[in-house]
Formats: sequence, C-alpha cells, structure tokens
Amino acid sequence: MADLFRLRAHGTTTRTEVVAGLTTFLTMAYIMFVNPDILSTTGMDRDAVFVATCLAAAIGSAIMGLWANWPIGMAPGMGLNAFFAFTVVGAMGYTWQQALGAVFISGLVFLFLSVTGIRRWLIAGIPQSMRSAIAAGIGLFLAIIALKSSGLVVANPATFIALGDLTATGPLLTIAGFFVIAALDARKVPGAILIGILVVTAVSIAIGHSAFGGIAAAPPSIAPTFMQLDIVGALGTGLVHVVLVMVLVEVFDATGTLIGIAKRAGLLTEGPAHTNEGLSRALMADSTAILAGSMLGTSSTTAYVESASGVQAGGRTGLTALVVAVLFLLSTFLSPLAGSVPAAATAPALLYVATLMLRELAEISWNDVTEAAPAVLTAIAMPFTYSIANGLAFGFVSYAVIKLLTGRAREVHPATWIVAALFVARFVLFPDG
Repeated sequence: MADLFRLRAHGTTTRTEVVAGLTTFLTMAYIMFVNPDILSTTGMDRDAVFVATCLAAAIGSAIMGLWANWPIGMAPGMGLNAFFAFTVVGAMGYTWQQALGAVFISGLVFLFLSVTGIRRWLIAGIPQSMRSAIAAGIGLFLAIIALKSSGLVVANPATFIALGDLTATGPLLTIAGFFVIAALDARKVPGAILIGILVVTAVSIAIGHSAFGGIAAAPPSIAPTFMQLDIVGALGTGLVHVVLVMVLVEVFDATGTLIGIAKRAGLLTEGPAHTNEGLSRALMADSTAILAGSMLGTSSTTAYVESASGVQAGGRTGLTALVVAVLFLLSTFLSPLAGSVPAAATAPALLYVATLMLRELAEISWNDVTEAAPAVLTAIAMPFTYSIANGLAFGFVSYAVIKLLTGRAREVHPATWIVAALFVARFVLFPDG
C-alpha cells in the first residue's frame, strides 16, 4: 500500500488514509438512500437503482484512487439525478432508458472534452458569477423537490404553491430531520446527513409511519437497470439539449470540486494545467465513471465535495478513495435498510444539501448588474420552471445579451457565446422539446 499510493511521499500513513476514507464515506453515504428515492419516481426498480448507485460509487472511487491517486470519492451527483427524474423523464416525457442513454452520450462527450483539453477551455470561459449561479440554482431546484415530496409545500390553484399541513406526520418528520442534520453539521459531526436520515427513518418506523424491511441481506438483482440504456433513442434531436445540460453541469460541478479539494490537499503543482499529471488523470477518471454508471443504471457520477472532510482528516492519496470504494461495495448488502427509508427522511437531506449549495451566491459580483442579473435569472428559473435546463438557458442567453447591449461584448468569452447560441437554437428549433 505504501509503495502503490506513495504514502511517504505524501506525508501520510495507512491508518490516516483509512480513517480519512471512512470519514469521506460517512459524509457522502446518504446518496445510496437519496438516489434510489429520486430515480425510482421514473419507474426504475428501486432495489436495482440502490445497487447501481453503490456500484457506480465504488467503481468511480476505485478509478479515482488507483488511476489518479487522489483522495476523492465519486458517486451519482445531486442535481443531475433530479434533472434526470423530474425534468427529462417527468416533464419532458422521455423514458428512463432514453435518459440513461443521454447520460452515456454525455459521458462520451465529457471524456472527449477531457482528453482534448476543451474541458479546461470551457471552465476558463464561463464567468465565475454564472458558475456560482448554476450551483445555487441546482440547490433551489433540490429545495423545491424536497419541500414538495415532504408535503411542506402543496399545489394551490390561486398561487401555484402554498404551505402544506404542518400538523401532518411527513412534514413534521422532515422539519425535525432538517434540524438534526443542521445541528450535527454545526457541531462538525462526520456523517451528519447520513445520521439525520437514519434518525428520521427510525422515528418513522417507531411511530408506524413507515414499515421496517430489515437491515442487511444479499444484494438484490441489478438486472432491471443493468445495460438498459437506450442510446439510439437518446440520439433523437429532442435530447440534444438534454445532453448539453448534462455536460455543462458535469463540467462545472466535477472540475470545480476536483480542483478545490486538490488545492486543499496540496496535490496541484505549480504551472500550466496541462502539465499537471494528477489533475489530468483525475479528469479522465470522473469522465470514465459516468460511462460506467449509465451502464449500471444510474444518473451521472461525479466527484463529491464531501471528500473535503476526508482531506481534513488527513487523506492525501488514492488509498482514501479506495477505502470509500470498498465501503460502498459492502453497502450493497444494506438494501433492506434502503427500502425502509421514507421520503420524510430523504427530504431533509435534500433540503440541507440545498442550503449548502446556496452558499455559492456569495461569490456573485452583486455590484455589477451585467453579472448579477443573469446569475439571478439562472438561479430562480431552475426551481420556478422545474428545470435545470431552462435555468442554464435563461442565464447564458441573458448574460450574452446584456453584455452586448451595454457595450461590453468583448468581456464575453467565446465559450459563453457558443453555449448561449446553442440554447437559442434549441428554443427556435425545438420549442416544445
């Protein structure tokens, strides 16, 4: 282990890396309960999605650890799973098989962008205000999903949405769960979100609100989702902009997470990005993980920002990620427990992840209206149109137009112009897509 992961060169030990891996796993393990809850709304088999989620996380983390030797855990990402379920399948009417095909195609595009270096060009070309707004907007999208699924907000013919029944069991459990998670996280307790989910699940079972299916058993079959992706169906013109949205979110989310955590761990060397072998391998690793996840039967896999907790615990090498991979692999035996988790337990987790993502609003340049206005449109369009795609379209188009009308078109990078043009073309050619 010491030689394979170059532990001495990184100033760490096997024990430190194992503890760091356990810490990272605890902070991101909530996804194995939340992801099946979201994707099963499309008609996908919940148990199969649970296994696919754990396997995708295990494979992605193993690739990151063994190939890139970076201490970063991988798993299906929050935001894109909601886009997959509630926009692509729920609102647009595509089958989940076609949606998986779109994930696979986006993975191929993502891999191409990583290999050619275009990925770094895109990142450099998108303004910081837009990147922050995208993260915040996805947070708001997750928030409205959580509020709706928990019953905290309900439909209203006069105002569209209204406050739900706060005396009902579901909303009360959600509120309590949110408080538990927030308090634990404030006290720096590792795995605060996971603990919150388990606490609410236990209370829900104890009061008879949900049924207990057990804790451990042999992993259920993954056959209902394995290799069920419809690539041919995803190649239809209507899904072109879906792939575009997936690629853009994957580019911003994964790259920003990788660079941010790598800097914190001291893994980035000085000099041009193309000379940094560790970053290049990490970019390739997360691109490959997307392809593996789509074949298993889950939405896009990405680097998890929760990996920062493992770095904080001393993780510096791929051994940390390998420990995460092994723990997710062992988690496939927890399917009965996953099936016992009610929506009231996953809703507070979604809501808390949303609050963390909304911190990105602080990075927006509020004194410059040409930066702030497109950012606000991006963020609010996602929950109010129930679509990450629409939020991105509103943001990129408005950014280009406002800069043009204020005589500051030169400030717009070619990458932004291209993305804005693609979204305009999508609305012109496929207004109902």
